[in-house]
Amino acid sequence: MAALIMVRPGHDWQATGGLFEWTLEYLIPRLDDQKTAAWLRMVVAEDLGSLWIPDLPDAGREEIYALLRSDLVAAAHRELPEGPAKSDALAQLRELVALARSAS
Repeated sequence: MAALIMVRPGHDWQATGGLFEWTLEYLIPRLDDQKTAAWLRMVVAEDLGSLWIPDLPDAGREEIYALLRSDLVAAAHRELPEGPAKSDALAQLRELVALARSAS
């Protein structure tokens, strides 16, 4: 199943459901904004498959942008299992980072 993160209007990131879930699971424990963290937990638990960052509260939105820009790809390099799909997953995450950089 494909999943989507709208980084900002007109700028979406699409990934497999597994990579989408991994990305949200990366964000959740790092968020100080507990309302946003609870929302992301619900998105994962309910398997909603989409996240619209612009609809989040200002504090949560800015935190997510900062987290995506900081250590996302390095964490994925450490945590994602080795295999033929890993390089594609890292490339997709780099695209998400680029979108997050352009959002703020």
